[in-house]
Amino acid sequence: MKALADTGFLVAFANRDDTHHQWAVGLAARVTEPLLTCEAVLAETAFHLQSVETTLAMVRDGLVKVAFACNDHLPQLAALAKRFRDRQPDLADLCMIRLSELHPRHSVITVDRNDFHVYRRHKREVIPVICPPLA
Repeated sequence: MKALADTGFLVAFANRDDTHHQWAVGLAARVTEPLLTCEAVLAETAFHLQSVETTLAMVRDGLVKVAFACNDHLPQLAALAKRFRDRQPDLADLCMIRLSELHPRHSVITVDRNDFHVYRRHKREVIPVICPPLA
């Protein structure tokens, strides 16, 4: 599976009390190569889990791989921030949109169905997402 890991998925995977934990664990079992992500997602994940150690273990163990440097994409991130300002995206979301532009065959694994169904890559292209089933 080639995919991009967003914060909600990583939090659900690591937190047994998360509503989407079983979904995330089942999905992670199908991962055959590291999921691509960014440092902003890892920072959010560490914050939500209140554990840098758990977050770094996901990188160390090969579940995720940092594959994005904000500094290399500042103009594109600024343009995305302006385009989606009505949704008040955080930096992690902007980085995930940009990662999706750079890796068009990768789906975004996220629990953030509402925002990622609105976000577009390359201005008009739908971003493929993998989300937990609706309750």
